[in-house]
Amino acid sequence: MISNAAHNEAFVWIWLPQDTAPVIAGKLEADNGSLMFNYGKSYLERANNSGPGTKQAISIYEKELPLRAGVLPLLDGLNMPGCIRDGAPDAWGRRVIINKKLGLKGADTDTTRLDELTYLLESGSDRVGALDFQLSPTEYVPRSSVNVALDELLKSTERVEAGVPLTPELDQALFHGSAIGGARPKALIEAENKKYVAKFPLSSDLYSIVKAEFIAMRLAKHVGLEVAPVKLKKASRKDVLLVERFDRKKVKNGWQRQSMISALTLFGLDEMMARYASYETLTEIIRHKFTAPAATLKELFSRLIFNILCGNTDDHARNHAAFWDGKMLSLTPAYDICPQGRTGNEASQAMLIAGDNRMSRISSGIDAAHHFLLSKEEALAIFEHQKEIIEKYWQEVCDEAELSKVDRNLFWGRQFLNPFAFEGLNSKK
Repeated sequence: MISNAAHNEAFVWIWLPQDTAPVIAGKLEADNGSLMFNYGKSYLERANNSGPGTKQAISIYEKELPLRAGVLPLLDGLNMPGCIRDGAPDAWGRRVIINKKLGLKGADTDTTRLDELTYLLESGSDRVGALDFQLSPTEYVPRSSVNVALDELLKSTERVEAGVPLTPELDQALFHGSAIGGARPKALIEAENKKYVAKFPLSSDLYSIVKAEFIAMRLAKHVGLEVAPVKLKKASRKDVLLVERFDRKKVKNGWQRQSMISALTLFGLDEMMARYASYETLTEIIRHKFTAPAATLKELFSRLIFNILCGNTDDHARNHAAFWDGKMLSLTPAYDICPQGRTGNEASQAMLIAGDNRMSRISSGIDAAHHFLLSKEEALAIFEHQKEIIEKYWQEVCDEAELSKVDRNLFWGRQFLNPFAFEGLNSKK
């Protein structure tokens, strides 16, 4: 049950690799506007105990929370560990929690009305990655929900969007997915031994953003990117996008969870500093901290080029992430590749590409290719391949999405293959 009292502490539980049940890792405490973490004694003992029947502990993320006793200092400029913030709800989840807790109305609701510990403790337990937050250090009680039909979930999202308090029959299902990041309405569902993030339309959408993301994700797969599988479904005659979760794996005795770290956390930044995040810096981190760095750099460069070609300028640092196994990082499949609306031609990427350049042009990527350990010729070949594949599969994927002729005309040449993307390219060939 949700309490109206402010929280001063929360206990962090973690799913260790290949486990299907969590163990207590440590405690978060509020301290003058910051959240401070320290590992529990029992968890630190696991770090030095690899005996039979005991799974060895891993750090939540070594750069921020190494396995040592005592309150761990925050990185400069942060008021909570980024690897903890990665498990917290973003704009949409916060609106759901505010709706449930305070009955506040509308999209302009002040999300600062609640503190960070409240958002951690009162969002759903099936959050991204391998952490959850509890009031108890000894008893794990998941905040979960049974599956609810997409039509019912859609009705719930519409009520939150309109600022109407949720009914008890519907709010638990939507609350279950409140810890999933992002600003648009979404929920969690389970089907056929897989877990999905369901993304819903907004009544204010000027075009089918749900279909735009589906088309971009399907084309990304066609060009050879490693992406999360997607499906397009109907609920109450509206489109719903299902994105398969890659941080969950169904096994005989339950669900395994994979630890994930956002690129924002890899950079040591928070949302207020996100404008400093860059692909160039990410390539440096990949070269030193990732498995298979050469292949990973090529994949990241390919994602950058595809974002430019499909008009996804929302490639901010929370839309890139890595798996963490306690020792090394590895790039997760791509997700949230969604073409953004634009009125003119000129556009810029959310993350800097190299230096102070963030312009959404293929030439920007070609100029930065050496940071990805690619030659200009290799970079151009990646671009030419992607452009060819997008043109080849465009109609087929639009047919798959049942995209109207009006929206095809809207997307093509504006979001997808906008002329601005090709400006200055001839000089690079």
